Amino acid sequence: MFEKILIANRGEIALRVICACKDLGIRTVAVYSEADRYSLHTRFADEAICIGPAKSARSYLDIPSVISAAEITNADAVHPGYGFLSENADFAEVCETSGLRFIGPKPDVIRRMGLKQVARTSMEEAGVPILPGSHGILRSLEEAVEVADQIGYPVMLKASAGGGGRGMRIVYQADEMQNALAQAQNEAAAAFSCGDLYMEKLVENPRHIEFQVVGDEHGHVEIFGERECSIQRRHQKLLEEAPSTAVSPELRARVSESLRVALKAIGYTNAGTVEFLMDAAGNLYFIEVNARIQVEHPVTEMTTGVDLVTTQIRVAAGERLCEILRGPIELRGHAIECRINAEHPETFAPSPGRITGLNLPGGAGIRVDTAAYHDGVIPPYYDSLVAKLIAHGADRAQAIARMKRALEMFVVEGIYTSIPLHQHILSHPDFVAGKLDTGFLSRTGLMGDKRQQHVVEA
Repeated sequence: MFEKILIANRGEIALRVICACKDLGIRTVAVYSEADRYSLHTRFADEAICIGPAKSARSYLDIPSVISAAEITNADAVHPGYGFLSENADFAEVCETSGLRFIGPKPDVIRRMGLKQVARTSMEEAGVPILPGSHGILRSLEEAVEVADQIGYPVMLKASAGGGGRGMRIVYQADEMQNALAQAQNEAAAAFSCGDLYMEKLVENPRHIEFQVVGDEHGHVEIFGERECSIQRRHQKLLEEAPSTAVSPELRARVSESLRVALKAIGYTNAGTVEFLMDAAGNLYFIEVNARIQVEHPVTEMTTGVDLVTTQIRVAAGERLCEILRGPIELRGHAIECRINAEHPETFAPSPGRITGLNLPGGAGIRVDTAAYHDGVIPPYYDSLVAKLIAHGADRAQAIARMKRALEMFVVEGIYTSIPLHQHILSHPDFVAGKLDTGFLSRTGLMGDKRQQHVVEA
């Protein structure tokens, strides 16, 4: 087992990894920017070292600075968390060549899965269902129009190296293709330094369903069930739950088996998530692999009883999954996670600032993952996530009831948060009935006047 792990991240995920390391008796090193000097992860790690100024490009994304911190503190492994360098194959490679164990997939696997079209081809070859689309990167406007004519409009242009909704454009007819192609290429190039695009048939108002996976160093892959991630705004997840009300035990078993075959074939190790779209008929179609731990991993932990972060660490240390899990994965009850973001209630703009009052909810079935504290600051330089609020119950109805109770008792003063939006979502009849899709907020009016009225009243 490792003696000391450097955590190449910040905020709640850095604290989450620190907790896992403490459980395993492993010392930790926190890295921080000047803006995070007084953050909780610097307080609770065994050591903390500043790696640069506030801007992430000169701190959390600065590979030489992170590696130097690991070498100075004699760390023997690096946990990247999510975001920042977590899916950077070059970083994983530098870690390995520097004698540091990267707690994640191998660099070549990250590189292949990071190119969405390559991942799509790998899954197709293993028998995982994919959406009709281009066979490879689009090379010209003419090719894009030809492929769209073949699969039928509407279509989605997607950045091969993309994520987070950037480099994506919907095209409803041929005369829109030229502008959409140029816009998506420019956005992808600016965001990912790669303007390559591919095309998929657009599934309108789908459900977004993802499967949690972990592979060990001995060729075994385990699937930990699925998560429903359909409540989104601009392709950004807001609320997740497990399991999905739309996935039957038979479908879960069938998809899980196909994923075991696919992931073994590509040599996948450590934690990851395989994302799918589900159409109105209940068919699942692969869209991408996220080669890291996900923000929403706690709902899977709550429903399986498996600590995914300690599992990541133990797998990276060479342990076998069968020794870690000690039996088959069983789903127990239902869990929901609400992302509490520092956002303006009407414009959704980030709302950084000092927290002048804070009450974290508790009680049966409630978990809060956060790095927030009274008088702490939410800086303007990073993601606006304040906390992840997770509720677990014997069934979905109980999980919803507990989440409602927890949201009512969750107080954050000094900044705006998304708590009122989550309260409105949890009370909507369509959500209660499990009628979910990625257009839920627009379809129900929760991004418009109804939401604003609720915020004012709250």
